[in-house]
Parts: sequence; structure tokens; C-alpha cells
Amino acid sequence: MSKKYGPWTIKKSIEKYKNHWIEVIEDKVIRPDGAAGIFGVVKMKAGVSVLPVDDKGFVYLTQEFHYALGKNSLEVVSGAIDSRESPLIAAKRELKEELGIVAKRWTNLGKVDPFTTVIKSPAYLFLARGLKFQQVKLESTEVIKLIKVKLVDAVKMVMNSKITHGPSCVLILKAREYIKN
Repeated sequence: MSKKYGPWTIKKSIEKYKNHWIEVIEDKVIRPDGAAGIFGVVKMKAGVSVLPVDDKGFVYLTQEFHYALGKNSLEVVSGAIDSRESPLIAAKRELKEELGIVAKRWTNLGKVDPFTTVIKSPAYLFLARGLKFQQVKLESTEVIKLIKVKLVDAVKMVMNSKITHGPSCVLILKAREYIKN
């Protein structure tokens, strides 16, 4: 059974791998040029990224070893959206779990698709303000260090590639513009 998919035609989809977080699909396709081919797609759980900003202009980032990178990464709070959970509820949960922060005011700053060619993994972006600090409740796989810096310094870290996580970069820059206006 063929299915039109934009300028492509999918002839058959085969699940190659699946776990709790990702699914790898290989499609047998007819390409836009009419030739037969294959196309692979990695589907990841949708996620959230949260930038908490306090009343003095400080932001609270995470520093954590990421297995795929093989090194520590400096990022905003980020995590997957659980089933039956809205992006905002996931954002609140992740912020509390990873940094022990509860926020009174939430601003939705949109969505990004971090890598659009073969990975489907939307990330919803939130600015959190009116911060209150509580106990951290990390998952068993997480070893997270809190990094507190001024928002202006976080922007510099994005610009000089000390922060490279795509949703973090977009969120920090969007938050700076939102707060300026």
C-alpha cells in the first residue's frame, strides 16, 4: 500500500529498532525524482526545554555528561514529555526534578525541531520566572550540576559555542529578546 508523503511516496515502512526513547524506521520510497530508494527516520519522544530566570537576571543551567557526546554539556533544563502529559506539565516536572525549582510564572516561547533531516524530535520551549527553590529529585541516570550565570553571560556562551545544545541555544536567545521587549 503506497502513501503520498509530500513529494515522496512511501511504499513500505519497517521498524528497525525501538526502545523507550527512540524508534528507527526505514521507509522504502519513491523519491521526488521518481527513483526508488530508502529513507531512515529516527523518532524521539517530544521534549521540553526550560530556562529559569530569577528577579536579578540570573539563569540556572545544567551541566551533565551526555553519553552520545562522550562529554559534559552545558544546557537549559530539558527532558521528555511523558505520555498523557502536556508540554507545560512536563516542563514544570523537569524543572523541579533536575534543579529543584518551582516557578510561579511560565511563558511559552514556542517550539523547535532540532534536526529536521532524519530526526523527528520536537522541543517545546519555556521561560520560567518567580522562582522558588526546593529539593532536587534526580532520576537514577542523572548526575547534574547546577550552573548559575547572568542571562547576558549565557547568551555569550551560546555565541562562543560553550553551549551547543540546539534547543538551549534557541531558548536562551528567544528569552533574551522576550525579556528585552
